[in-house]
Amino acid sequence: MTIRKVLIVDDSKTETMFLTEILKSNGFFVSSAQDGEQALELMALEKPELILMDVVMPGRNGFQLTRAISRMPEYADIPIILCSSKSLETDKVWGLRQGAKAYITKPVNASELLAKIKTLD
Repeated sequence: MTIRKVLIVDDSKTETMFLTEILKSNGFFVSSAQDGEQALELMALEKPELILMDVVMPGRNGFQLTRAISRMPEYADIPIILCSSKSLETDKVWGLRQGAKAYITKPVNASELLAKIKTLD
């Protein structure tokens, strides 16, 4: 399956715009949510093929939301890439244990992001 529909979950409008520009210029269809609840609503409306998830957000953080999504049978097959300014090795390991397929630190490098997505195709 080729990934084309991406959901960005990030409370930073600047980061969302930056990621959206990278993805759209590479042929992806992008939707975005500012928090976990909005993300779950969008997922029900239009099932994304990939989720790019921030970690530090109001309400449920990205680790909690990743764990919840990966345990929902209807969404468990959607790969999640965590994109966070939290760059400690323990953060990366914890994120992968919650169900993320990859972990990228901010500022996001466009080439690195696209390469990670390609490995999920």
